[in-house]
Parts: sequence; structure tokens; C-alpha cells
Amino acid sequence: MPKIAYVKRRFNARSVTLIDSANNIIAEYQNQGFKLTLRQLYYQFVSRDIIPNTVKSYKNLGSVVNDGRMTGLIDWDAIEDRTRQVVTPNHWDNPADIVDACARQFRIDKWADQPCRPEVWIEKEALAGVVEGICRQLDIPFLSCRGYTSQSEMWSSAMRLKAFGEAGQEPVILHFGDHDPSGIDMTRDIMDRLELFMGGIKLKRLALNMDQIEHYHPPPNPAKSTDSRFADYQAKFGDESWELDALEPAVLVGLIRNTVETMRDHKKWEAKVKIEEHHRHVLAEAASRWDEVEAMVDE
Repeated sequence: MPKIAYVKRRFNARSVTLIDSANNIIAEYQNQGFKLTLRQLYYQFVSRDIIPNTVKSYKNLGSVVNDGRMTGLIDWDAIEDRTRQVVTPNHWDNPADIVDACARQFRIDKWADQPCRPEVWIEKEALAGVVEGICRQLDIPFLSCRGYTSQSEMWSSAMRLKAFGEAGQEPVILHFGDHDPSGIDMTRDIMDRLELFMGGIKLKRLALNMDQIEHYHPPPNPAKSTDSRFADYQAKFGDESWELDALEPAVLVGLIRNTVETMRDHKKWEAKVKIEEHHRHVLAEAASRWDEVEAMVDE
């Protein structure tokens, strides 16, 4: 893990403590296989009563973390920006390498004969990195809605989901959003527009819900009184709101895993897994004996 110093800087005792705490939290998450966004790191500081939940605290932590990275005290790879990423074309040195890559990536549609078709829809693109791994394991799609889903994406999703329904499978959306005036309303918005475009959908709001807030005690924020949905929200939940980012990644992953595994026929699933493993083995064998394959093709 790279800790690279580009500048020299002296830190006061408070900043040294924050950097040490950041490294401890980062190590905990790395041991679980997760990377953090700055926002997630901040909520860990707040939930552990290291700093108060204020805009000033967030900005100060961001500044200290930035300085810590620049001076080689915090791992550059430990914190990621999931909203800005370079897309680079793949390259291979020879055909055997790409066949070997295909062997590892090859998958069949293991949901093709299942009774339902689950998808994960998550409000924030910054959390896509948290759900991507488990969605790939479970062979299900995920969509980063980026707030209210665009009309184009909603319509194309409706056509995709409608096709599953017409083929005899029940499409199910597993929705994740903030517990604030807009985040709660986004669940309603998805259901209403899919009702219009395809005649309705089964949707489960997996997080963030009040029972989870009461159980995990994520740090609250003032609900935005300028939000046009504030009055309805306030009448139901009061003046406080909570961000999805404040839940630990392991909690989000567990919610997806536990929900999806109860939705599938395990015997059919395992049968598909065996077929997939066989095809992967064939591809891997072809890659390992590529000289023979190439000679056969040349002949």
C-alpha cells in the first residue's frame, strides 16, 4: 500500500491524532476488503465520537486527510473517489492471456430459470463500489440512480423489467436511499413511474429505514427545510435525517446477500454454478495449452 510523501509538513497534536485514527479505521475496513470514501470515513469518526457531526468537522477532516496523504502518512489507495474514475481499454500480450481472462470472467445467466429477477438500485454513485462486489457474486445487476433516476434510464429499465415479467419471472427492485425528505420520496418516485411505464413493480426498500436507524444509531443531520418534501417528512419522522453512507459497508452487503439468497431456488442455482464452472475449466485449459490450439487453427 503506497504511502508516498510529496511535501513536508509539521502537524499539531490534534491533527496527528486524527491521522492516527484515520489509519486505524482504514485498516479495519481494508481487513474486510473495503475501501472508504471520505464521506464514509467521516461518518466513522462521528459514530465513534471522535469529532462532532458538523460541516466544519467534515471540511477539517478532509483537509487533514489530504495533508496526511501528501506527507506520506496515509495510504493513497485507502480512500477512493467513486464518482470520478478513468476508463482505460484492456490490453493483452497474447491471445492466451485474453482466453485466460475470459475463463475467469465467464458466467452464464444463473437467474434464467429462477422465479424472480432482483436488481439493486442505489441512490448514490459513491456507494456503487460497496455493492458492486456482492452484486457480482450474486449475479444481479445494480444501478446507481444518482438521486432521482433520469426519465431515459427509468423507461429503459421499465422495458427490461417488463420483458422479464412477460417471460414468467417476477422483477424485484431492492432500493437503497438516504433517510431524508428526497431519499424517502425517491422510493415512491420509482414505483410511480414504473407503474406508468410497465404497470407496476415489486420494490423492497432495504435501507435506510427507521428500524435500522434505531438499531445502528448512525449520526443524524438536520433535514433540509428548503426541500419541497420537508413538511411531509417532518410530520412522519421529525426534523432529523440520516445518510446511507453512515451505515457500514458490511451492513449494506449483508442486507443484499441475505435478501437475495432467500429469493432464489438453491437447487437450480447450484446446477447452474456447476455448468459455469465446467465452461470456465474448458477455457482455462485452452489458455494453458494455447500453442496446441493455435497450431490446430493454423492447420
